[in-house]
Amino acid sequence: MTDSANVPGVPAAQPKPDLRSLDRLVGTWIVTGEAEGTVTYEWTENGFFLLQHVDLDGQRGLEVIGHEHRYGENPSAEIRSRYYGFAAGETLDYTHQIKADTLTIWMGERDSPAYYEGKFSEDGNTLSGAWHYPGGGGYSTVATRKVTG
Repeated sequence: MTDSANVPGVPAAQPKPDLRSLDRLVGTWIVTGEAEGTVTYEWTENGFFLLQHVDLDGQRGLEVIGHEHRYGENPSAEIRSRYYGFAAGETLDYTHQIKADTLTIWMGERDSPAYYEGKFSEDGNTLSGAWHYPGGGGYSTVATRKVTG
């Protein structure tokens, strides 16, 4: 397999521009409400993936967010992710979207009945929202960006 970044005359691959909508998440957030702890978002080298390090209610995990890009295929239209829960060894798939000041995360595919919807504050440093589950379950949180320095 050849790396296009090292082939003369072949342009290096670039992340899809819609991924930059997730820039609003970069940093460490203090989560309070019906789940508590911290989540930290950071871009990987070259910006193809956003990593979310999770520590909520004593449960730790890692989520890798980006466009699925299988060998020989084009990147997916949707921003997808896989979460790896360290305590139970679980893996969960999600679809992400930020539109205006609303972050929506569907469990599995877009328009799933299990989803998170949160609104960013005007300054972008608070995200208030809730997970909604079929049958009426779910939980609410407020995430506040940790100020450094």
